[in-house]
Amino acid sequence: MRAFIAVLTLAAATPALAQIYAAGPVVNGHHHFNAGDIAEHQRFWVDTLGGRAGTFAGGRQIVIFPEALIFMRDQDPTGGMIGSSVNHVGLSVSNLRPMVDKLVAAGYTMITESQRPGNLEVVDNIAVVPGTGPVSGLAYVQGPDGIKVELVEMKAQTQPVVSHHIHFFGQDPAAMRAWYIENFGAVERPGSTNGIISADLPGLGLSFSPADSPQAPTIGRVLDHIGFEVQGLEAFALGLAAKGVEFSRPFQRVDEIGLSIAFVVDPWGTTIELTEGLREVR
Repeated sequence: MRAFIAVLTLAAATPALAQIYAAGPVVNGHHHFNAGDIAEHQRFWVDTLGGRAGTFAGGRQIVIFPEALIFMRDQDPTGGMIGSSVNHVGLSVSNLRPMVDKLVAAGYTMITESQRPGNLEVVDNIAVVPGTGPVSGLAYVQGPDGIKVELVEMKAQTQPVVSHHIHFFGQDPAAMRAWYIENFGAVERPGSTNGIISADLPGLGLSFSPADSPQAPTIGRVLDHIGFEVQGLEAFALGLAAKGVEFSRPFQRVDEIGLSIAFVVDPWGTTIELTEGLREVR
């Protein structure tokens, strides 16, 4: 019921809400967090990381990034992101140094040293990525309630901060990637980097890393669920059901706001809200 109520509140969203630009049958839509303190989550996402504040019905707050919306529920989470099937979410930034300095000045804990992939050298909280590729540095920060965000420096990026990727951890990352390829049409990215394998949806990277033990389901934790925006959701949901995908909430059409929703759970415990019409909501 709480998910349905959250969807209904979108009816009074501000004109600035829809910020999903990528084109495709399945694209990134939103991340939904359980927040012990909404104001503190706002300080992290807006005041420090540079998202744009928005509101919807009843004055409830959201945060807007290009290619992803951040929703927050006023509820104490059962745990942080580390240890769950979604270990962190990623944002790309055009200039990493001032962003890291801003996070440190705001009192957030940089965890780059312990979370860096492979043996990248860490200099003043930034993992230096060698070579001439599009990524020149990485940093990891821990936000309120155990939020974990990776910041990816892409100097050629024209916008200061953009949604970049979702990073899953599990005991069989190859099977995880195959599931998202099979069910959501993600495109396999060849090879691996520092043991990380990946696939891509329009405007969103999906990364997969090995874990030594089963990871906790996302539901109830600080990142409660992720969200994909889907074209032709009703037929898409029927196709998923025919493949045996587990639904925690079946397809539902909310005609009064022109939005369709469904909730599925992947085999490793990640809850995914599927929407159609979120990019059109005003």
